[in-house]
Amino acid sequence: METIEEHQEMPTASVPKKGELHGKAVEVLRRMIMSGVLPPGQRLREMQLSGELGVSRTPIREALRTLAAEGLVDMLPNKSVVVAKLRAPDIVHLYHVFGALEGLAGELACQRVTSDEIAEIGRLFSQMVDLHTKGDRESYMAANQQIHRRVVEIAANPVLESQWKTLLPRVERARALANLDTDRWSEALFEHSKMFAALAGRDGKLLSDLTRQHFLNGLPSTIARAKQADDQVSEES
Repeated sequence: METIEEHQEMPTASVPKKGELHGKAVEVLRRMIMSGVLPPGQRLREMQLSGELGVSRTPIREALRTLAAEGLVDMLPNKSVVVAKLRAPDIVHLYHVFGALEGLAGELACQRVTSDEIAEIGRLFSQMVDLHTKGDRESYMAANQQIHRRVVEIAANPVLESQWKTLLPRVERARALANLDTDRWSEALFEHSKMFAALAGRDGKLLSDLTRQHFLNGLPSTIARAKQADDQVSEES
């Protein structure tokens, strides 16, 4: 497991501030949950994580609270903390709401997007195509998230953006599962090509419809992979 120092890639003589330690602990633990290094249902112990990440228990405790607010960990009544499971009903509700948010963002973005911004997103989409060809899922997901983030930013609706950021960690975790399905990954890329064409054409209604459908199309693969992960945890425990 990487330490905070390794994550920061900074000299050992440099001492980070308390808030920085909390932020870095959140980033490291979030990434480990997203990637499956910390699987659903795994118990997270402050003392163990403190030693493995090379920080005191205070930033670990604060990081776990942040991750609980994001829906990535569950804080149980007995005060233990476990990685949240991905349950099918929750994923369905999450995708419907998030798809609606992103659909609205796309519609608003089409009213405001500039030629330079279209070119910027076009370059990111080209990167996604190259990364898909190389089979680099992690970098693909990063480029994919950047496109979605830029569309939300271009929409320039602070309430929408706030709600989008709140739900994003849970959605990204579920979406990463869907991309483990090679066929679904290719289908998602094709859907993104149509979504980019709608944005380039400034067709807000079409982009909204395509975006909502994009999330609904990912549901079967996501739910199937979530069930596999849940079954694996049950077998191991």
